[in-house]
Amino acid sequence: MTIKPDAVIIGAGHNSLACACHLASRGWKVALYEQASKPGGAVKTGEYTLPGFRHDWAAMNLSLFAGSAFHSEKAEELAKYGLAFAPTGNPFASVFPDGRWLGISNDTNLTTARVRGFSTADAETWQALTQDFPNQAESIFSVLGSAMNLRAISSLGWKTWRKRGGGGSLDLARFLMMSPRAWLDQTFENDQVKATLAAWGMHLDFAPDVAGGAVFPYLEAMAGQAFGMVLGQGGADTITRAMVKMIEARGGAVHCNAKVTGIKQAAGRAFGIILADGTLVEAEKAVIANVSPAALVKLTGGTGNAQHQTAMETYQYAPGTMMIHLAMDALPNWSAAELKRFAYVHMAPSMDQMARTYQQAKAGLLPDEPVIVCGQPTVVDPSRAPAGKHVLWLQVRMAPGQIKGDAKGEITATDWAEAAEPFANRALDILERYAPGTRAHILGQHIVTPDMLEADNPNLVGGDQVCGSHHLHQHFMNRPARGYADGTTPIKNLYHTGAAVWPGAGTGAGSGTLLAKKLVGN
Repeated sequence: MTIKPDAVIIGAGHNSLACACHLASRGWKVALYEQASKPGGAVKTGEYTLPGFRHDWAAMNLSLFAGSAFHSEKAEELAKYGLAFAPTGNPFASVFPDGRWLGISNDTNLTTARVRGFSTADAETWQALTQDFPNQAESIFSVLGSAMNLRAISSLGWKTWRKRGGGGSLDLARFLMMSPRAWLDQTFENDQVKATLAAWGMHLDFAPDVAGGAVFPYLEAMAGQAFGMVLGQGGADTITRAMVKMIEARGGAVHCNAKVTGIKQAAGRAFGIILADGTLVEAEKAVIANVSPAALVKLTGGTGNAQHQTAMETYQYAPGTMMIHLAMDALPNWSAAELKRFAYVHMAPSMDQMARTYQQAKAGLLPDEPVIVCGQPTVVDPSRAPAGKHVLWLQVRMAPGQIKGDAKGEITATDWAEAAEPFANRALDILERYAPGTRAHILGQHIVTPDMLEADNPNLVGGDQVCGSHHLHQHFMNRPARGYADGTTPIKNLYHTGAAVWPGAGTGAGSGTLLAKKLVGN
């Protein structure tokens, strides 16, 4: 007799894996079905250029995972299954066209001194923000880690009110609604200090003038200084491999090359999934879909609730990203040698440039000067490349999923197959301006276009690495739809998880963990 798993999970991204681990730890039998050839979704690592050079496919920064509720509870067991981190005290920096740079390190005095090099007033502000961060962080992380249902929101609101008072609570709400530019202009005077922090908004679809984005530059700056950054030892897939082993140790299974084509339901209740070969896999308690909102409608044939289905069908995505993986025989020759110590170096010289880049990508244009995030993981973890060699992880932000034209008027191609190389060269030209001679040190190169990201992981619609805009209308209790931010759907026993569900993108495994705890009660 075939024993049905308690939960069948569509997709094996890190939220699915975290959800499955927690369910399995509470005695549930779980089975995951992933359409790709390996688990992990956007969190995987491979030799995409040359043998011995290990590149993170998309996600590289594991700080959110290391600090997550999931990891804090499961750390000992995950370590037993091979999870290992590579921390750094030099998380990020920005370099500017005039050769100056500003880096955030977890030495508070050093970072403050660097800020003072741009503005004495800003250094004083930085010190005040640093001193106040523990108090502010408690409230902000409580919001970002809370379940988005009425009971949890009411409890959180009451606790916040008791801690901060009426005025303080309203100040927090106001801050959470501010754009990066609004907060930065009110807080700092120097444009380069502002640009250094604003660059983090571009990681999460928050251009400088988008409401709701101020919290991310603030948190990344303060948390980066307080805690540094965490990468995965040997690659970001250390979390993926450890979670798969944890699932298998409890009798669960992760099936790859297993495309799901439908969700079976009867009388408003989901009871299984259909694979591409026609196999029906039934579940005793739950069908969990880590898919994009549009895919949820397709797999169900309709969710049976007009408000929910409309939200799924009209769900909005952020612009895409191009990845460029480089095998190197040396690090970039930055304008300042100290930049070779940082995990990330941003090339985003001003808020105006970031705003222009974002609008161009939203309009379907290849930006004339995309934001470049240069990841230098071998600075933190030399094991990712042969001795004396390096890998570079370049994120090119933003890029349109569908190309309508070129803002610079140079690239005529409107399909990614032909536009990839010239647009990648534009990005490498920018890197070359900040670090002359970098091209001469490239041993191997692999370009990943937005459509390649989506083909590998259909949740990354148009190459959107955050699986949907985090703008206020589609965040908090509205992610992915009002009334369904807790992972429930209108179909009984069918649940939704992944970056499209609150608390959204990043490697913190928030939606998977919150859903698992909801299902088992703790």
